[in-house]
Amino acid sequence: MDVFLDKAKNIHTIEEAKRLLWNEITSPSAITQKALDLALTAHDGQRRKSGEPYIVHPILVAAITAKISNDETMVQAALLHDVVEDTSFTIEELKEIFGDDVSHLVEGLTKIVEIRDEELAPSSSDERLINSALTFRKMLIASIKDVRVLVIKLCDRLHNMLTLDALRVEKQKRIAEETLVVYAPIAHRLGISRLKNHLEDLSFKYIYPEDYANIDNYIQSNAQNLQVKLNTFVQKIKKYMVQNGFDEDEFDIFGRVKHYYSIYMKMHRKGVGIEEVLDLLAVRIIVHEPIECYKVLGLMHLSFTPLVSRFKDYIAVPKENGYKTIHTTLFSEEGILEAQIRTEEMHRLAEYGVAAHWKYKGGTDSVNLEWLESLHYQNESIEEFYELAKSDLFSEDITVFSPKGDYYTLPKGSTALDFAYAIHSEVGSNAVDALVNKHNSSLLTVLKNGDIVKIIKDDKVHLHCSWLDTVKTSKAQDGIRSACRARIKESDTLSAYNILATLFKQESSAVQSLIEKLNLQDTLYKLPVQVDYFKEVIHQVADYMGTKEVRFWELLKKGYKKPKIKEIEHFTFFTNKPLDGVEFDYCCHPKVGDQIVAFYKDSKAIIHHKLCKKAYAKILDHEEMIFVSWSGSKMSRYRLTISLQNKKGILADLLAKLSELDLNILSIELGIRSSEEAEYCQIEVESHESKKQNLEDKIGQKFKLIEIISLDDAYNK
Repeated sequence: MDVFLDKAKNIHTIEEAKRLLWNEITSPSAITQKALDLALTAHDGQRRKSGEPYIVHPILVAAITAKISNDETMVQAALLHDVVEDTSFTIEELKEIFGDDVSHLVEGLTKIVEIRDEELAPSSSDERLINSALTFRKMLIASIKDVRVLVIKLCDRLHNMLTLDALRVEKQKRIAEETLVVYAPIAHRLGISRLKNHLEDLSFKYIYPEDYANIDNYIQSNAQNLQVKLNTFVQKIKKYMVQNGFDEDEFDIFGRVKHYYSIYMKMHRKGVGIEEVLDLLAVRIIVHEPIECYKVLGLMHLSFTPLVSRFKDYIAVPKENGYKTIHTTLFSEEGILEAQIRTEEMHRLAEYGVAAHWKYKGGTDSVNLEWLESLHYQNESIEEFYELAKSDLFSEDITVFSPKGDYYTLPKGSTALDFAYAIHSEVGSNAVDALVNKHNSSLLTVLKNGDIVKIIKDDKVHLHCSWLDTVKTSKAQDGIRSACRARIKESDTLSAYNILATLFKQESSAVQSLIEKLNLQDTLYKLPVQVDYFKEVIHQVADYMGTKEVRFWELLKKGYKKPKIKEIEHFTFFTNKPLDGVEFDYCCHPKVGDQIVAFYKDSKAIIHHKLCKKAYAKILDHEEMIFVSWSGSKMSRYRLTISLQNKKGILADLLAKLSELDLNILSIELGIRSSEEAEYCQIEVESHESKKQNLEDKIGQKFKLIEIISLDDAYNK
C-alpha cells in the first residue's frame, strides 16, 4: 500500500492516473470505461489548485477505491463522485446511464458537501468544532443506508491529504485537523487500518510538523539498527515454529516499525521521549486456523518472556469493529517487541475491515456496524450530536463482562452506569446500584478492563441528571438527557394544570377536562416557562367560557382576580394570589438559572428545583402552584483558575475585585501551592456575562487568570 500511495502522490497527468487505475482493475467492464469517459468529458477544462487537470483526482480516488475494495460499482461511483456537484450533469442523467446502484452512491457522496477552504475557521475557533460536526453528521446521515458511501469518501479524503502540499499552510492544518478528528476515527470504526494509519500519519505531519520530524529523524537515523533487530527476531520465530511442528509454507511473518502517529500517541500518553517507547517494533505472525494462533502464542511465551500486563486476546473477545488478533509484548535480546498473531481471514479483516466484504468476494463481512446504525441522536444541536458521536469514535476501549460471560466494549473511563445503558436503555434508566467483581459499588464506579459487572435495578425510572458529565458513552449520555427532558416536560404539563387550578380555584381534574376541550393538552407544557403562553391560555379559557352559557364572570364571583407580574427577591411571579415572601425547602438547592417550580402555601412561594423528587411528589398530589421564573436574564456559570501571590489579604482583595465585576461566587477551592511565592485558587462564579471572552478580558486585567471554563449546569442539558 505504501508503494501504491507513493505512486498516486506523484501522478499529475491523466495518462499516468489511468494506468494506475487499470493496474488495479485488469479487466474493466464496459460500464467502468463509460464512467471514466463521462468523467473525462464532464471535468474537461477544470483544474485543481496545483494546476493539474481536475479529472486526475477522481481517477486516483477510483484507483484507491479499487485497491481497497476491488468493487467496480464503487470504482464507477468514485469516478463520478464530483460530477453532479461540479458539472452540469444531474443525478437523473447518471441514473439513466449507469442504473440505480451507481447513482445511489453518487447521490450519497454528493450530499456530503465539502466544507470549502474559505469556510474553514481558524483551528483555535469554536467554529472549527461546528464545521467538523456538520461534515461529520452529513457523512453519517448519507451513509447509514449504504456504508459504501463512507468507504469511497475515505478514499477521496486520502487522496486530498496526499496532495495537500498545493494549499497554503493554514489551510493544510485546518483540513488535516478535520481529517484527524472526523475521517480517521471513522476508518478505525470501519476496521480499515490501511486507510486509518495513512490518514493519521498524513494529518500528524501537517498538524505537528516538529513532532513528526523528530520521530522521522529518529526512525531514519536508526533504520539499519531497527531493521537488523526485526530480521533477527523474525528469524528466531521462524526457527522456533519449524522446530515445533510448523511447515514453512504454513505461516507468514512480517516485521514493521509502528506508524508514526501511534508512536506519538504512546509518547504523549506516557510522557516519554521516543527512546523510552518500549515497543517501536512489531511482528505479525499469520497462520491458517484460529487454534494455531494459540499454539503460536504458547510457543512465544515459552521462548520469550512476556510482558503479561500488555497481553490482549481479541480472538476470544473481538473488538467492537470485528477486529480479531492476539497481541502479546515480548522481551528478547533484541529488545522489546510486540507480536500480533492472527489467521489469514483475520488479517484481511484487520487491513480492510468492512471493505474486505467486497475485496474478497463472499469472504469477510463480520464488521460490526451497529455503532453507525445507532447514531440517530434525537437532538437538534450540531455540537451536541458531534460530542455524543465523538465519544463513540475517538476513545480507547475496555472490555467488561456480565456475570453470564457476555462481553461489552466500552470507552476507557466508563462507569457502571455506562455498562447498564450498554445492556439496554431500560436497565440504565432503572439502575440503582452495581456489583463490580462481586463488591457493592456505586453506579459511578469507573470500570477496568476485564471487570465483571452486575447491575441492580428496580421497576421505577431513576433520574441521574447530575451524572450526565460523568458517564462516557453516547448511549448513557443520550439516555440520561432524554429521561431528564421527558421528566421536565411531564412535570411542566402537570404543573400547568396545578397552576391553572390555583389561578381559577378549581380542581386540577376540572382544569384538565377544560384544557382537553380547548385542544391545548399537547402544548400546555410551555405554560410554566412562558408567561406569554400562560396569558394566551387564560384568554382562550375566557373566550371558551364566554361562548358557553356559563359566563366567565361566574368565575370572578368565586374570587377570581386577574393575575399580575410580581417581583420578589430574584424571582418573577405571575399570579392572582397574595405573596408575602419566598422560602426554600431543605430537600434541594437550586442555583440561579436552574429550572424551578413554586408551590403556594400560607401566602408564600416555596421554591424547589424542577427535578427534585419531593417537588415531583407534590406535583403529582396536585398541590397549589404558581408561575415562577428567575428575574432578569439567565446567569452563566464559570470555573476560574487564578494564580495568587502568597501574601496577606490577597484572597480578600480577590473577592472584593470579583464582587466589583458583579460576579456571584458559588465556591472557592485553594489549590496546591506551586512555590513559596504563589498558589492557585479555583473559584466557581455566576455572571450575567454570557460571552466567556468578555469575562476573561475583564478578569485578566486585574489578576493572572490561568484558565476560565464555562460550566453548563447538568440540569439544563
